[in-house]
Amino acid sequence: MTPVAQAVQSSPMPVQSVRVEAVDTAWGLTTLRPHWNALLRASAADAPFLTWEWLHAWWTHLGGSSSLKVITVRDGDELIALAPFRMVSNAIPSFTTFEFLGTGYAGSDYLDLIVRSGREQDAIRAIARFVKTQGLALRLDHVPEESLAARLAEQLAADGWVASTTPDGVCPLIPLAGHTWDSYLATLGSAHRANVRRRLRGIEQQFTTRFELVATEAARQRALEALAEFHQQRFKEQGGSSAFFTPAVRAFQDEATRRALDRGWLRLYVLRLNDAVAAVMYGFLYNRQFYFYQHGFDDRYSRHSVGLVLMALTLRAAIDEGAQAFDLLWGTEGYKSLWAREARTLRRIHLFPPHAAGRLHRLVLDTRRRLGRVTRHVLSRGEDRVPGR
Repeated sequence: MTPVAQAVQSSPMPVQSVRVEAVDTAWGLTTLRPHWNALLRASAADAPFLTWEWLHAWWTHLGGSSSLKVITVRDGDELIALAPFRMVSNAIPSFTTFEFLGTGYAGSDYLDLIVRSGREQDAIRAIARFVKTQGLALRLDHVPEESLAARLAEQLAADGWVASTTPDGVCPLIPLAGHTWDSYLATLGSAHRANVRRRLRGIEQQFTTRFELVATEAARQRALEALAEFHQQRFKEQGGSSAFFTPAVRAFQDEATRRALDRGWLRLYVLRLNDAVAAVMYGFLYNRQFYFYQHGFDDRYSRHSVGLVLMALTLRAAIDEGAQAFDLLWGTEGYKSLWAREARTLRRIHLFPPHAAGRLHRLVLDTRRRLGRVTRHVLSRGEDRVPGR
């Protein structure tokens, strides 16, 4: 064998390198569309609030003055991870953080890194390397308890970063696998179960009732307008509903629901009583799970428990479609406990770089938190002394 042949035979096979790039323009975000949802479906983070449609609509209407910074990780030509970040300049001068797209008034839950299953270790190492080159703090809200964001925090903590994880609310959950409507009802408390059946019978006896799934663009627009009006009426004393708080939020909801309808995820239900729109349910059926996002009803029907009826009809429809779970998303409103016995926990993760600016950033935030707790305590003590309360 010649020396050349020996050299060729003994040389190692070329190894494709993992490379990291940052997408920082709206056009760059648009070009990711063909690959984004395919990666999401191949990940453990698959949920509607991480789809390209939801986050692109959010960035278009609610990105504000922040800067786009979506981190992509590729192994050769294969996209193996996305970190859907933006850079936010805080009210505290000179401090900028990485945050997830989709935060704020959008009400997005289960935000996380999107990583192809089986490539988690490579992806997290690559994202951590990129984050370290930027030297910015991270604030990651509404992440699942068992999240890849938490693994990123562990990786950075091993390199000297300070990680802080705090509770960020819970999402009540109803497992539905194997249930019929009747078998699910049997899991409820006896008083609530009897009330559900009584209210359903009562409303059907008093009204001509139609419960319709929105299937056209025109119907989507009408239903969303009705839902926004119901919310504004209900929360007018508080200055309006945060779900439809500003023109930008309303534009986001319009685009997000339009795109979800196109993709078949949208579950926008309209309850009509004697042909009048009495209530609207806004949710998603995605990956065999129903996500209960918003609902609203006409206060004129309150004495008929139209909110309870709307929830019951939506649950029954989800069971009929084969949903494996009904997720009531963030919040512990009292009515949710009547329907759900389980919950998913969300976390907020803060990460600070080990340099002096990172330590100062952490100190300032800790000080503001302590002052906020003291202020809330003083105000609550003052309210206790208000006459007649």
